[in-house]
Amino acid sequence: MQQRRPVDWVVFDVGETLVDETRQWGWWADELGVPRLTFFALLGAVVVGGRPYTDVFGYFRPDFDPAAARARRAAAGGPSTIGSDDLYPDALPTLAALRAAGYGLAAMANQPLEVAEFLGQLPVDARATSAQWGVAKPDARFFDRVAETVGAPPGRIAYVGDRVDNDVLPARRAGMLAVHVRRGPWGYLHADLPEAAAAHLRLDGLDGLLPGLAELAT
Repeated sequence: MQQRRPVDWVVFDVGETLVDETRQWGWWADELGVPRLTFFALLGAVVVGGRPYTDVFGYFRPDFDPAAARARRAAAGGPSTIGSDDLYPDALPTLAALRAAGYGLAAMANQPLEVAEFLGQLPVDARATSAQWGVAKPDARFFDRVAETVGAPPGRIAYVGDRVDNDVLPARRAGMLAVHVRRGPWGYLHADLPEAAAAHLRLDGLDGLLPGLAELAT
């Protein structure tokens, strides 16, 4: 007998959910010419303040253009985006376990266009970036596109992410099963917010996702 599933699709955020962004943030510090510890400390201040992460660049260079910096890096032959080496150790095993259990899989997140190539390498059935869609989380239209793209009603979709504001709350408002992963700067800080209780499932890593979904199905 096939095991019952609470949803048919599991859709993942990318940064600090599937991917460890430490290398990317370190590169931004180097590009700005500031010590990594200093950059990380001010990034933390931005996160705690609930501000857009791009505000961190203004501390060091008010006129800094991240898109132009990425283009220069790519033109110089450097890695212009995240890669398979940046995946968290539990990412691929979790995708494989979910696949074996019969779930449809997708990776859909707020990411620039160049991340689409990396997403194409993941063992998922559907993928998209906010830049491709022209709409970003937490906009409700992003989650409408998720449901439209995977071809399932929101109630049959679980959305997994590290942020309460961008992932948990808007996914829940969209009628999806909301999963919060406590890792990365936003994940740890948001885990202590009262709003984190809105998540149907709260995890410390992706290895608890399949068992957690199984419990929700009982």
